[in-house]
Amino acid sequence: MKPILVFQTDFTYKESSVCAMYGVVKSVDRELEIMDGTHEIPQYDIWSASYRLFQSMRFWPRGTIFVSVVDPGVGTPRRASIAKTADGYFVVTPDNGALTHVKQSSGILEVREIDESVNRLRGKNTEETNVFHGRDLFGYCAAKLASGSITYEQVGPAYPVDEIVTLPIHQPKLENGKVSGIFEIGDPNFGNLWTNIPLSLFAEAGFAYGDFLHLTIRRKGKVVLAEKILFHKSFGYAQKGEVIIYNNELMKISLAVSQGSFSERYNMSFGPEWEVEFEEKPV
Repeated sequence: MKPILVFQTDFTYKESSVCAMYGVVKSVDRELEIMDGTHEIPQYDIWSASYRLFQSMRFWPRGTIFVSVVDPGVGTPRRASIAKTADGYFVVTPDNGALTHVKQSSGILEVREIDESVNRLRGKNTEETNVFHGRDLFGYCAAKLASGSITYEQVGPAYPVDEIVTLPIHQPKLENGKVSGIFEIGDPNFGNLWTNIPLSLFAEAGFAYGDFLHLTIRRKGKVVLAEKILFHKSFGYAQKGEVIIYNNELMKISLAVSQGSFSERYNMSFGPEWEVEFEEKPV
């Protein structure tokens, strides 16, 4: 069977960019199956693009080809790449940091730079534009690879995996009974905020479902929230409107308002400036 193509972008569906990319894929091979990851990544947010790949990739059949286009440097000398992961997937993306989480979590065996001289869309009056590589380069080359009209080696020249551009990843820690980390991503539909703290670190600290933990959130070092919050396995263990600490589907500690929005209530977002700390008793 031919590989599935899974697309994610920051394009939205407000105009026809996604449609044009899919038209190119179907022009290469009408049998190719196209699925959406998301087209609602915040504009130019390479970090979120990287995280969303990590979030969903392992749930797809091996051999799936992911096309991730969040490309504020489109048309510049940044590399256009196809990476082969250690667990059997391909990622077609600008090499601008979008491979950060996949490289850390899955590992990358090989990466190749797309050779535009042979693997760029031609003959559609696109030769003189450099602002839509999602259509003319990434989507087109991914379709050629999925259709079998080129091999991975024919994508373009390989370059060292160590040269892949990565973004800083902050590590959580357990120290003096306190577990600390950052908000590393958000759940935009429900307003939950996900930390970089694995559930295993809570277990190591002795925290258990049903505990009330003291939560401290700092922004740029300044305390913006300090409360005692229930830690439990799901939202329904808190009353409607109450804050709850839970572990999400990626086994990361997260914060929510039951049937509400944590990020909206407290006007919070994610990134390294948002520091989170949990302990059984406040100092």
